[in-house]
Amino acid sequence: MSIIKASVCTIGDEILIGQIVDTNSSMISRALGERGIKTSRMVSIADSRSDIIGTLSNELNNNDIVICTGGLGPTKDDITKDALAELSGSHKYVRNDEQEAIVHQILHARGLDVLDINLRQAMVPDTCEVIINHRGTAPIMAFCFDKSRFGHDAVLYAMPGVPYETEAALPDVISHISRHFSSEPIFHRTLMTYGIAESALSKQIEQWEDGLPSDMHLAYLPNPLTGVRLRLSVYGAGDDAQRRVSEQIEALKPLLGDYLYSDSDDTLEGTIGRLLRGTGRTLSAAESCTGGEIAHLITTVPGSSGYFLGSVTSYAPEVKQKVLGVPAETIENNGIVSSAVAEAMAEGVRKLTGSTFSVATTGWADAYGDDREPAGTVWVGVSGPAGTCSRRFQYKADRKRNIERFSASALNFLRLQILKYDLSVK
Repeated sequence: MSIIKASVCTIGDEILIGQIVDTNSSMISRALGERGIKTSRMVSIADSRSDIIGTLSNELNNNDIVICTGGLGPTKDDITKDALAELSGSHKYVRNDEQEAIVHQILHARGLDVLDINLRQAMVPDTCEVIINHRGTAPIMAFCFDKSRFGHDAVLYAMPGVPYETEAALPDVISHISRHFSSEPIFHRTLMTYGIAESALSKQIEQWEDGLPSDMHLAYLPNPLTGVRLRLSVYGAGDDAQRRVSEQIEALKPLLGDYLYSDSDDTLEGTIGRLLRGTGRTLSAAESCTGGEIAHLITTVPGSSGYFLGSVTSYAPEVKQKVLGVPAETIENNGIVSSAVAEAMAEGVRKLTGSTFSVATTGWADAYGDDREPAGTVWVGVSGPAGTCSRRFQYKADRKRNIERFSASALNFLRLQILKYDLSVK
């Protein structure tokens, strides 16, 4: 069985000029990969009828599946549908009653009038099959081409550009694909690491990686917020793929040690949630340089209200003193960015909230430092039943990236202290 190839395309000048960040392509590619379909290309296309037709024709020539998003809105600059009509040889539009009913529902729910341009979105080329968009006004269109057109059977899907509409419609699109193509199975397992650079990680597990079977492939996927993701894949996976991959991962885990925080596709905040949820133990945060980012990350996890009590964004020294109880002399003697202040902040918020654990940050996120600590430095304090400790981290990036890395480092340091405490009480 051959591997089914797909191309993922985005349509719109707003993506090409950087006005909008394309999140649809990665979402679609991930869904295709889970179904055993290999994404061969990702392409962005300008809002030009000739560019749309020419590029999509080329992608259909070289791929079994093409999925495009964007350009399906109600205004005159949304020209994708007309281009697809020409590409597919359509000479008339037909109304899809089910999608038109959804147009009425959505606009009435928003208190808006239903205009002719809105209803036109339910009109589609007679050459397409409609997949209903339940979250938006523009339907998904599937155009099926036989071998006479591109030399092989091919299907083109046109999806809306709004990410949450794309996400909601993806299962139906994947289901449609499954009815038209039989793909080779692909099996993936993911491990998450933090605190070790990609190059150092590669060196540390080099011997293990060299010993992988020829049909297994390891990918390194670094991210400043989540660390280095390791994805082990088997293409053309047989019935024993899960067992074989699991055996390799069990052999890998001892080599990763404390750098490994999850053997599934998780986040640091999600891992902390797993460590605390259902245990009766709680968490609080005191943030200076991270400005609430840690609390934000923690509360993105479903069920975090069961263990996260709250946070204090203590940006000014006066708030550190008056709310968290950090002594003025601690700041004066050690500097605002210091181990002593980070630990005092952690102890202060833990006492204030009554939490089991707490995490605190104080640092310089941008180009400004002082005579004690340079820019890009953060001190992280963690307080818990076994006491209080702190650690210094330093990064050289812009303000936004430093804040992200400060927050991730703080969560990882917190994770390690929770694990250390758990081991000590067993």
